Amino acid sequence: MNNILDIVRAAARQTPDAQALVCGPASLTYRILACRVHALANALCSLGIPTGARIAIFLDKRIETVISMLGAAAAQCVFVPINPLLKPQQVAHVLRDCSADCLITTALRARVLDENGVAGVHHTIIVDDPSAVSRHLRMQTHIHTWPEPACVGSTANDEGDTPRSASASGIDTDLAAILYTSGSTGLPKGVMLSHRNLLEGAWSVSHYLRHTATDRILAVLPLSFDAGLSQLTSAWYAGAAAVLINYVTPQDVIEACERERITAITGVPPLWMQLARATWPSAACPTLRYFANTGGRLPLPVLQQLRTLFPQALPYLMYGLTEAFRSTFLDPSEVDRRPDSIGKAVPNARILVVRKDGSPCEPDETGELVHVGACVTLGYWNDADRTAQHYRPSPEVKPGGAARDIAVWSGDLVRRDSEGFLYFVARNDAQIKSSGYRVSPEEIEETVHGSGLVAEAVALGVPDDELGEAIVLLVVPAAEPFDTEALQTWCAQRLPRYMVPQRLIVRPEIPRNPNGKFDRTALRAAFTGTQVEPEARRS
Repeated sequence: MNNILDIVRAAARQTPDAQALVCGPASLTYRILACRVHALANALCSLGIPTGARIAIFLDKRIETVISMLGAAAAQCVFVPINPLLKPQQVAHVLRDCSADCLITTALRARVLDENGVAGVHHTIIVDDPSAVSRHLRMQTHIHTWPEPACVGSTANDEGDTPRSASASGIDTDLAAILYTSGSTGLPKGVMLSHRNLLEGAWSVSHYLRHTATDRILAVLPLSFDAGLSQLTSAWYAGAAAVLINYVTPQDVIEACERERITAITGVPPLWMQLARATWPSAACPTLRYFANTGGRLPLPVLQQLRTLFPQALPYLMYGLTEAFRSTFLDPSEVDRRPDSIGKAVPNARILVVRKDGSPCEPDETGELVHVGACVTLGYWNDADRTAQHYRPSPEVKPGGAARDIAVWSGDLVRRDSEGFLYFVARNDAQIKSSGYRVSPEEIEETVHGSGLVAEAVALGVPDDELGEAIVLLVVPAAEPFDTEALQTWCAQRLPRYMVPQRLIVRPEIPRNPNGKFDRTALRAAFTGTQVEPEARRS
């Protein structure tokens, strides 16, 4: 296999009439999915979009979102899924940063972007009603209609070829996708994934989660999130069905589980906390084969609640990096013995724990987690400096002087016990991990300064049972009286919900270290275990 689309093609040949994708009342078999993907790929090629072009996808979770990703891959382009929660200026950053050649979105989203001054890309494909936007957009872009192929009557082997795939299928090290993720500083950076990364990730996750063709996997996480994308690829690797859901309340998830007879769910701690407190009818529970957690530590009481709620389901506790897809998982047989562990390396990966000089740590000694293996991605898009910082040669010495593998140096501090099990300790930088998302404090601070209401601002992550880390914002007012509500409204209008500070604290000054910089480590330590003033908490 050279292209991520190959796993769908393989399933279309083996089980053409099996469900591949479900979204509400709509569903596609593997045969129809392959046909619709090739129709979009042909449409992209007919527009003259070159090989390697970036295809940005700004949609909620729907059938067209998935077809867009696979269609870009079939046309030998690069898909860039954009989190649908992002605000217009954040979308503008992604479009600008990756130099997108084409945007696939809805009429409403296109109009919102246009009304907020987001410059258009050369081509815009509207998945619903292009006539609703073509007369109103100010941005310079060519509006195109979503292609609707005539798939009825096609056979499992009648997948068709794009003008490019007929002559060349590319190689597995070609760039397939760019996933935007926040780092410890600045605006989100694009992590570059090759087709090999996606294929190896699909195999690895499907293997340790023991997916089979009978599984019905609920895709509840954002598809712009590496774990969310993995829900699709690992399902298709096994010929299983992926069920898409844009949930608003826990009840939406419960109803989907009952209606679709879901066998597998991967979620983040805030979602599991909501689901653990919800009332589950008996008909929604019995088909669940496993539940998996990623994006932060799952508190032990919540884990126990879920195991009581789903006694027949296996619990998987996982840890992952966008830069390396999945890194570790704890086998369900070990959960009773070590529920606070992140387990051991996923298949086809090595996880090292090293000191600052790269030497291996002793058992129970804290060090940096370093990931080596086939899922190590290609680096950060258009950011050689940051790539060089986090993608460095493995500290392992190879026999015969062979070149060392490139590894991801995660920046996460972990320890390994005498039996080889890993335990997360902390981040060693300022990055915030909240609601399963990685959040840049500098991006929040930049947005806050744009209000003109503050002279200084520092965003911190402090431990929180539900969110993993709650975002605390310390500010020095630019003038008195200070309008707290105005600043909160400013943030809510310009930041996605998961980036809006949960606590706002006003100070006459913010302490600095001897170098004149904000001492984030000391500030975080000061708030650990400290109750913030009630009037400063957001509801």
